Amino acid sequence: MTEINPEKLALDKEMESRNLDNSAINVLEKIKTEGRSWKDLSKKYGVENPDPPWKITLEATCDVLSEVSCALPGVERRWEEDQLTEDLYADVPFPERQLLALAHSMIRRGLIDEDALEKHMKEVGERLNMV
Repeated sequence: MTEINPEKLALDKEMESRNLDNSAINVLEKIKTEGRSWKDLSKKYGVENPDPPWKITLEATCDVLSEVSCALPGVERRWEEDQLTEDLYADVPFPERQLLALAHSMIRRGLIDEDALEKHMKEVGERLNMV
């Protein structure tokens, strides 16, 4: 039988005391319901790479937020990601759910603004569909 790690239990207790706001965020709910997964997009465009081109940027963003700015320490981000992907983003495939969980944490912490995120997404979408 596997023993329960007491450090993990202590961390869970500490994180739970922070009252993670896991309520839905409109722009992320829209992505969750209307967005398309990399698996679908790569098939459509004939891309064979199993990892989306933005995955490295996602990982780098997590590292910078944790190590450089300490705005979202790695342990807290991973705990929040686990909680959010278990409940709110369970039906979203990986790595998209990791991206949604990070955006959720950043919005709730005031690191990015929901309206600004939506505006930038619209601008990127327009650029991608210019042709």
